[in-house]
Amino acid sequence: MPLFDHRIEDVLRESATLNPARLALVDGDQSWRYDECDSAARQYARLFQHHDVTYGDRIAVLLEKSHEMVAAFFGAWLAGAIVVPINGELKQTQIDHILEDSGAGVLVSHTRKLRRLKCDGFKGRVLLLDQPDEETLPSFTAIHQHADPQDPAVILYTSGSTGKPKGILISHRNLYAGARIVAGYLGLQADDRILSVLPFNFDYGLNQLLGGFFAGACLVLQNSALPADIHRSLIDHQITVLAGVPPLWLQLMSRFSPLRNEPPPHLRLITNSGGAFPQALLQAYRETLPNCRIVLMYGLTEAFRSTYLPPEDLAAQPGSMGRAIPHTRISVVDHHGEACAPDQPGELIHSGPTVAIGYWNNPRATAAVFRPDPFGETPGGRVVYSGDIVRAGDDGRFTFVSRGDQMIKVQGFRLSPEEVEEQAYNSGLLAEVLVQAVYADNGHCSLRLHVVPKDPAGFVAGKLAAYCRQTMPRYMVPGEIVVHQSLPRTATGKIDRKQVSS
Repeated sequence: MPLFDHRIEDVLRESATLNPARLALVDGDQSWRYDECDSAARQYARLFQHHDVTYGDRIAVLLEKSHEMVAAFFGAWLAGAIVVPINGELKQTQIDHILEDSGAGVLVSHTRKLRRLKCDGFKGRVLLLDQPDEETLPSFTAIHQHADPQDPAVILYTSGSTGKPKGILISHRNLYAGARIVAGYLGLQADDRILSVLPFNFDYGLNQLLGGFFAGACLVLQNSALPADIHRSLIDHQITVLAGVPPLWLQLMSRFSPLRNEPPPHLRLITNSGGAFPQALLQAYRETLPNCRIVLMYGLTEAFRSTYLPPEDLAAQPGSMGRAIPHTRISVVDHHGEACAPDQPGELIHSGPTVAIGYWNNPRATAAVFRPDPFGETPGGRVVYSGDIVRAGDDGRFTFVSRGDQMIKVQGFRLSPEEVEEQAYNSGLLAEVLVQAVYADNGHCSLRLHVVPKDPAGFVAGKLAAYCRQTMPRYMVPGEIVVHQSLPRTATGKIDRKQVSS
């Protein structure tokens, strides 16, 4: 069988077969072995089949991150269904859109979860897991033999910060490849204990689950994002691996977090994706956790993961995105689709086994992003155009320049918001920072700096402005500084640029 031609339920089945008694999942004060997780998944598959779920049907899952959610995912896949994870932090209009757009025939939830929602318009069946079906369930019927790893496994919806959430259709092969590749280059081991902080409707969080199960490791579910609670879990559960996004790392290194004073002794690996890790913050983690490997990663949901920077390159390649993940080709092209010369900015395109099927029910958007390989080297001919501007070095490593649609032109100079944000953060005065372009009636562009001070009581905007004037070219210096208590975030924890206002 080719390397990645597996269905995603295989990761649980294989670990349950090889190591049935190994601890797989911890949820609060309860824990499950791999054979128990496998049995629970089969129980859910029987439940779905009892309610007439057939191959290719969509099952929406609106639950807290829990052992039930994990079992429902794998049960749906065993039954041949497509999982539609819904983040419980979404608003009613977003949930309604996902249910309607996905065409889900079943909604799996809890009474307490639906109490605040009105799903009167949902035309499918609602299965409330706290109201178990008293009917005797039939035996599990294996899905038909021609079940294909290329078939859809999940629809992941974007946060909706730019409008209605958009579904990305991802195959079993995509998920399996992502789990196997990432578990491989991170060196995940069966004795690892992974703290799962990120939501499962986020590709990064879902890969933590699948990569952990692929390695036969133990996943500890964490629903609280408070620094003190995360730190307590790191200590109490002897966590060895932690994945996060930049806002999480900022919080864990803040003055309110106990991590600096009591570094978790078992933590051997942390990973970052979903945004740049500021260099000053990275240095703080290297000093606080000197024996912990730090792996920086770049990706997009349409292709999951594209590049990674291993720990040994952090000092030698500051600000680098690293190199392509295994079994993947990353290229940089100009607007004609021609390969860029080394260090010439261009759009990153991704080719490999993690390239998603496309956008659900959106052929126009699919055609715009999932295009023919301009070099004609990809089996099947499809690559993802990321929209992100990067530079490729002679050494095969890449440097992020900007989001393709976020370049700002100030006083004739083109710059990226991330460049200004990084410099402002290095002042040491800020917990969070975001740059916004402000356009006058005459077309003149200036920069507005939205900041969350590290020390709100002692913060003086003039001191930050002086630092900017001292360390930035004149065209990068913000014309205005706006102070916030916090910045809005998307459902996956990223700063929501579209929602920031003065």
